[in-house]
Amino acid sequence: MDNNVQRVPTHLGTERISRLLWQYAAPAITAMVATSVYNIVDSIFVGRGVGDIGISGMAVSSPFMNLSAAFGAMVGVGASTVISVRLGQKRYETAQQTLGNTITLNLIIGLLFTIVCWPFLDAILRIFGASDATLPYARDYMRVILLGNIISHSYFGLNAVLRSAGHPRAAMNCTFLAILLNTVLDPLFIFVFHWGVAGAAWATILSQAVGLAVQLCLFSRRDELLHLRRGIYRLRPDIVRQTLVIGLSPLLMNSCACLVVLIINNRLRDYGGDMAIGAYGIVNRVVFIFVMIIMGLNQGMQPIVGYNWGARQNDRVWRTLRYTIAMATLVSATCTLVGEFMPERVIHAFGTGPELTAIAVRGYRIIVAAMPLVGAQMVIGHFFQSIGHAGKSIFQSLTRQLLFLIPLLIVLPRLWGLDGVWTTMPVSDTISFFTSVAMLWWLVRKVKAS
Repeated sequence: MDNNVQRVPTHLGTERISRLLWQYAAPAITAMVATSVYNIVDSIFVGRGVGDIGISGMAVSSPFMNLSAAFGAMVGVGASTVISVRLGQKRYETAQQTLGNTITLNLIIGLLFTIVCWPFLDAILRIFGASDATLPYARDYMRVILLGNIISHSYFGLNAVLRSAGHPRAAMNCTFLAILLNTVLDPLFIFVFHWGVAGAAWATILSQAVGLAVQLCLFSRRDELLHLRRGIYRLRPDIVRQTLVIGLSPLLMNSCACLVVLIINNRLRDYGGDMAIGAYGIVNRVVFIFVMIIMGLNQGMQPIVGYNWGARQNDRVWRTLRYTIAMATLVSATCTLVGEFMPERVIHAFGTGPELTAIAVRGYRIIVAAMPLVGAQMVIGHFFQSIGHAGKSIFQSLTRQLLFLIPLLIVLPRLWGLDGVWTTMPVSDTISFFTSVAMLWWLVRKVKAS
């Protein structure tokens, strides 16, 4: 046990907060930004190899793909939070069992998702906004993604556990490996083999399969506290319940995001056609770079907050939260500056035609108007999740994406047409920011009073 204790990340409770956050967040940020860049490169290859209609087809399939990933995130985020808290409580055997249950849950959920969705693929894509023109491209892409769904679920789930087990750099390296392979395979499959959008999907799945193989090798090392061994894969009801309850927040967040994109795509199709959907797909990918940086900060915050919350070191919890909010606000404000002052330069990188470029630039400027508030809102939501207050995180997600955005999507486009669709996003972000601040203020008062 002494050797195992030495490998427990106890420095989470003693090291300086700013140094700790960047130690854990920097690898996650680097990996997640690289992932965003890969998504952009993916679109660039499709745009230049297939055309604007290929970009629109991928934009239609993206929310469906994200819905699939949401189920993997449910297991990965839930398990990583449970592991962080259990390590802080020195309950090492439960943390070990959680690792095994993570693998089993990802296999089961990934397989079930594919089985349920495969027969209804065309109908689902129609619901997400596919037209007669974009459906063939979206279908070709999603068939491959569904075939590799188990791989994607397991890959993202184990990467989250790697970070919580005290190996953020190893998680980053696995992501880099997958991204590097994808970047090499994309042009090969699209331009050489002429597989079109299906080639981009195959590049994604094969790259993640290699990354997953490396993760399994890392978890096979018996000198680690958390490692693969017999007896940890059988599902334990208490671990499954804790994992899924905590992971329900990101699942609902991502599911709501998919529902919102579904509605947005249909509104865009009604008021701007397929090119408007393609424009939103491009803008989303660009904005997502900054969102991923904030998510990387959140992932760096999660083990620090989880450990210190479990160890009842509340002063370190609040200091970590304040510092993370400050950094996230700086990032989100930068996103607004880029979107307002140099949108044409960014959009032109995708090789788009004049019509698609004009629509994307206009939407870009409107969408990022309230981005400076989004950083704090995202951090607060992840904070609730990191301390096991899944209900608050879920409520915050639902208010932002259901109670605020969807009614706005019904009303504003009727008033302002396509501009009304774009405007719903900054308005919803502003309302959700003040809601998050009020919820955090209530929690702080309650904890300090106890």
